[in-house]
Amino acid sequence: MNLGKRIKKLRELNGIRQEHLAKIIGISRPAISQIENGERKVNTEELIKISKVFNMPIDSLLNPDKQPKVILEEKERGKDLEPQIRINMPQKNLVKFQEVFLYILNKVGSKPNIGETVIYKLLYFIDFDYYEKYEEQLIGASYQKNHHGPTPIEFKKVIDRMIEKKEIEKIQSKYFNYPQAKYLPLRKPDLTKLKASEIELIDNVLNRLSDMNAKQISDYSHNDVPWLTAKEGEIIEYESVFYRTELYSMRDYGAI
Repeated sequence: MNLGKRIKKLRELNGIRQEHLAKIIGISRPAISQIENGERKVNTEELIKISKVFNMPIDSLLNPDKQPKVILEEKERGKDLEPQIRINMPQKNLVKFQEVFLYILNKVGSKPNIGETVIYKLLYFIDFDYYEKYEEQLIGASYQKNHHGPTPIEFKKVIDRMIEKKEIEKIQSKYFNYPQAKYLPLRKPDLTKLKASEIELIDNVLNRLSDMNAKQISDYSHNDVPWLTAKEGEIIEYESVFYRTELYSMRDYGAI
């Protein structure tokens, strides 16, 4: 798939009109049409803006085949696909992901700033804060480093499945004239799937960070050691949480 077709597919999946995408990038609507039809090239500045609109690394726009294949359950292993990276999410992690996501939506999802980008970062801090504090995984999702901050690789597959099961609904909105993907919960989370320590930590993250907008929480994530020590496009290592600075750390290492 060439770049123009890739942009068109992403635009349609996100419910963005050519006129709106053109306005964000700063070009005319006919220029967007020409790009999507392969009749016009995209310059570097335009490519950066397009990557920000769709919240994905430039490399992923140019090389979609490099994206890792996400396997949610063991039964999918038989599919004849050979990705560069294979991400397997066991059933227990999938259940946790779904219930934590529903918990977030029911608690703070109605706030106008809570779009997809903010949710990515909330999930990241929930996962990494819990791992640092208890040395065990909560969701255990895989987070990829990109210029917007940590992005959970499994997110799209999990959310597509939840939409299909009518557990959530995705809507296209605007936040200060920027396109925003929001999610509406169609059921309450099953709290029996979450431990008291997990709920306590999730509440802590939401209390600290859920009032931030997408730029604020992205900038905040960029100063966390796990993000700083990972290479662009690579999976962020959980073990790096034990080298966090005092501002981000969940533990007092001075007493050790």
